[in-house]
Amino acid sequence: MDLSPLFLSRLQFALTIGFHFLFPPISIGLAWLLVVLEWRGWRGDEAARRAGRFFGRILGITFAVGVASGIVMEFQFGTNWAEYAKFVGDIFGAPLAAEAVFSFFLESAFIGLYLFGRDRLSPGAHWFSILMVAVGATLSAFWILVANSWQQTPAGFVLAGGRAELTSFWAAVFNPSTHHRFFHTMAASLVCGAFLMAGIAAWRLARDRGEEAARTSLRLALVVGLVFAVASLFPTGHHSAVQVARTQPEKLATIEGLIDGQAGAPLVIFGVPHVDPPRLTHVVQLPGLLSWLAAGDTEAWVDGMNDLRAAGWPTPPFAVTFVSFHLMVMLGMLFIAAAGLGVLLMLLRRLEGARWYLRLLPWLLPLPLVATQLGWIVAEVGRQPWVVYRILKTRDAFSQNVTSGEILFSLVLFGLVYLALGILYIWLLARTVRRGPGPLPVKEVG
Repeated sequence: MDLSPLFLSRLQFALTIGFHFLFPPISIGLAWLLVVLEWRGWRGDEAARRAGRFFGRILGITFAVGVASGIVMEFQFGTNWAEYAKFVGDIFGAPLAAEAVFSFFLESAFIGLYLFGRDRLSPGAHWFSILMVAVGATLSAFWILVANSWQQTPAGFVLAGGRAELTSFWAAVFNPSTHHRFFHTMAASLVCGAFLMAGIAAWRLARDRGEEAARTSLRLALVVGLVFAVASLFPTGHHSAVQVARTQPEKLATIEGLIDGQAGAPLVIFGVPHVDPPRLTHVVQLPGLLSWLAAGDTEAWVDGMNDLRAAGWPTPPFAVTFVSFHLMVMLGMLFIAAAGLGVLLMLLRRLEGARWYLRLLPWLLPLPLVATQLGWIVAEVGRQPWVVYRILKTRDAFSQNVTSGEILFSLVLFGLVYLALGILYIWLLARTVRRGPGPLPVKEVG
């Protein structure tokens, strides 16, 4: 078993960022849904006001655990990845500082006003507070994705003295993959928030068909879920794939299972990957479609994994990248079908009576989070062996003076802490859901 400092550092970073990444998509998606609910509540919709109070508690729990789980991530750049920090510190520090100053402080200040000022602020000021929470969460995601996208498609820098030095802040911020990845991530986050709200509301509605707050939130969640599930596929998913084809051909060839380059490259719908050498069996594919997606021409040439390796560019791990991408796409299609069915039932006025559908939605609740984790795996494993694409390899980025024993100790400690946080989050979430919206305070009813 590999217990080298490099492997353990990678494993620890995967654990910390993978656990933390469960919460920002929920916070972002739920915050924007609450903007709509609280607006309707401000305008006099009592059911929306009760739903806003209920899902506001869930947002508060999610935000708190997300902050607690995210604190340790940035420290790892100095502890486990010192060589990386030295190489990109001039560039990577700027978006992280912007995220803290312009986004996190905005989000954290206004979520306090939103959660604790509900009965103290005017309705308009209270709605403005959740709007600022949603804006802050979105800006936070933007700056984090700026930093990560720069690793994928670095721009606006020069190499000097063995490190990357910033030459153009705006070129680094709006590098070739930033906006594609930002809009795709935002669409995925809204799907996460929508399916969380839909699953909880459906569970509540199945227990009590007269619960108006559950009915209101379920209808909103299904519409938002359908719109952004479609948007995750097209246009945001499609444009992300086009960007990958242009700027990271090794990743494209790997996620699509294209072993040898060809004109009229097919799009693989299903296949069983094998390694050493990389190959696919039991393949189901659509001729020419990959060439059309990559270049807008069904007869265009697309480089395969063997072509790129022959040109001197190493390709990412095949099986995990290929499987993660295709599972993510399959889940995306499931979300479109599930939300679309719910909207159809709603239009036919059969939603509340379709108890089988109401019982199905809670089981789908965690799947958007699974899809976001798979997307992260595709993005990060699909970039390997580079930590900064075609500039700095991962094996050259970790701290040279940290031992395996030290990393293993912190890895086990973080694992136990995150296990406790995960159990606490599920317990608090389950307790809040069981209690339900409850009656409005006398002051608010009056």
